[in-house]
Amino acid sequence: MQTYLHGRDLIGDLDFSKEEVETVLEVAFDLKRKRALRELTPYLRDKVLAMLFFYSSTRTRGSFEAGMARLGGHAAFIESTTTQIAHGDTAKEIGEIYGRYFDGISIRHVDWGIGNAYLNEVAKASRVPVLNMQCEVYHPFQILADLMTIMENKGRDLRRKKIVVSWAYASSYQKPLSVPQSLILQMPRFGMDVVLAHPPEFKLMPEIMDQAREQARKFGTGFEVMDDMDAAFKGADVIYAKSWGAMLTTNDKEEGKRIIDKYESWITDERRMKLAKEDAIYMHPLPADRNIEVTDGVLEGPNSVVYDEAENRIHAQAAVMALTM
Repeated sequence: MQTYLHGRDLIGDLDFSKEEVETVLEVAFDLKRKRALRELTPYLRDKVLAMLFFYSSTRTRGSFEAGMARLGGHAAFIESTTTQIAHGDTAKEIGEIYGRYFDGISIRHVDWGIGNAYLNEVAKASRVPVLNMQCEVYHPFQILADLMTIMENKGRDLRRKKIVVSWAYASSYQKPLSVPQSLILQMPRFGMDVVLAHPPEFKLMPEIMDQAREQARKFGTGFEVMDDMDAAFKGADVIYAKSWGAMLTTNDKEEGKRIIDKYESWITDERRMKLAKEDAIYMHPLPADRNIEVTDGVLEGPNSVVYDEAENRIHAQAAVMALTM
C-alpha cells in the first residue's frame, strides 16, 4: 500500500501509480463501509476545499460537497462567472491566493484547449493540492468511481474482463472527450481488455491513445479500436457507452451537430445489450440523453449500475481528499 499522498495533485489519471490508485480504492471501500455503519470519519476536520466551477454540475458538485462534509470539513462552491475570475483574475493568482485561503483546490473546466492548461497553471502556483473535477482531457474522479463500481460487480481481479468504451448518439451538444479518455488510460492498469468503438469522426486525442496503448502493453491487456458498435458489444463484461464530441474533426458547432446526426443508430438498446454477456453491466456517468443515447429499458434495467456508480463518486473523491489534503 502506497500511503504517502499528502500534498499531491490529481489532474491526470496517470498522476497516481497503479499502487497509489489501489490505496485510494482501499480507503474508498472503507469509507463506504463506515458510512453504511453510520461511523463518523472526520479525517479533514476544519479543512476547507475550494470548488471552482467553469462548467455546470449536478453529481460533481453534490458528491464533492457531501464527501467533504462527511470528512468533517467544508466545501466552498465558487462559480467563475459570479466572481472576479470573469474580469481578470489569472490562473496564477487563483493558485497563489486560493492556495493560501484553502486546504485544497478542486476545479471543473472543460473548455476545449483551455481547461487542462488552466488546472496545471493553478497547480504550479498553489501550495495545496489541486484536484481535477473534470477538464477537456481527463475526468479522473469519475473513473475512480467507475473502477470501484466494476470491482463491486466483477470482483477485484479484473484480468481478462472485457470493457467496451463506446461512442453513443446524443443530440444535445458536443460533450467532452474526458470520460472515454480517462477510461482507456486507467482500465488496462487493472487487467481489463479495452475495446474502443466510435465512428471515424469521433477519434480521441492521439497522445492519449498512445498512452493507453502503452498501458495495455505494460500490463499485458488487450486494446482494440473498431467502428462497429454491434461487433464491439459481443461478449463484453462491461458496457460503457456515452456520447462525446467530434472535436478532433471540427470545432464548428453546426458542423459537429451535422456529423453527430449521421449516427443516430448508435444507441444502447435492449437488442445490443443482449450481444454482451448475460451478466454484463451497463455504465454511464450521467446525465444521459434518454431514449436517444440509451433506452430507458437499459438505463433502468437489471444490468444498469448507474446509480451505484454515481454514489461511488462520494467515496472515491472523499478517499483522495482524505489522502491528499
